[in-house]
Amino acid sequence: MARRTTRPPRPSVTDRSACPCGLPAAYGACCGRFHTGRSAAPTAELLMRSRYSAFVVRDEGYLLRTWHPDYRPGGVDFDPAMRWTGLEIRDTSEGSMFHSTGTVTFVARYTLGGEPGQLHERSHFERHDGAWVYVNGTFMD
Repeated sequence: MARRTTRPPRPSVTDRSACPCGLPAAYGACCGRFHTGRSAAPTAELLMRSRYSAFVVRDEGYLLRTWHPDYRPGGVDFDPAMRWTGLEIRDTSEGSMFHSTGTVTFVARYTLGGEPGQLHERSHFERHDGAWVYVNGTFMD
């Protein structure tokens, strides 16, 4: 008999839920519109926020589509014990509609097995075929 792999259950975020990215909008009108492909993130910061939300809702397809093809992994390994609990944007540099590169420094908070933690990163973004994509990140202390 074939072995079945199970994916962790997606958190219950609906179009009317508060968006996980922290902006004062419903998920469907905020990051959800990027996840479905109805819109593309117009800035590096909005792409960063939508990628954070994609981790919250475990949207592997969106994460891979918005990863620069030169650096894109084969898949995203979601830890079923991890729950993302908040995003704080600390700084942005460039990354507007008028730039070709940008950086976003952020702190993403989570719990892992009930223990709190945080990821502090400076993410690098580029425009690729006209759309913002994630290139890589540098962990901060």
